[in-house]
Amino acid sequence: MKPTRRQSVVSRHRRTRRRVHGTPERPRLSIYRSNNHIVAQVIDDVSQMTLASASTLEPEVKSSLSSTANCDASSKVGELVAQRAIAKGITQVVFDRGGNLYHGRVRSLAEAARQAGLDF
Repeated sequence: MKPTRRQSVVSRHRRTRRRVHGTPERPRLSIYRSNNHIVAQVIDDVSQMTLASASTLEPEVKSSLSSTANCDASSKVGELVAQRAIAKGITQVVFDRGGNLYHGRVRSLAEAARQAGLDF
């Protein structure tokens, strides 16, 4: 039987997480993408702490967008998470695409974060 789309995403995510770990010097930029929203977190896996985060669920982001489920919204979240990480002194991260393919909204978030100053 063919796995569902969600099962494929979870499988890819587990496979990726075996290799990708965030450290205090180089934390992990983790992406969660749903049908309507996108969430990005900068995580230190050693101390199990979220250092910075941004989401389309935040009122200031949500109010400035016509839709939260497109590449423009993802770019806005990417810029915001990069600004918040740089404000805390984080410039280098490891990218964790959360099992999603590097395409569309995930790609636009990553490119916006790079342009805002994060080094992947």
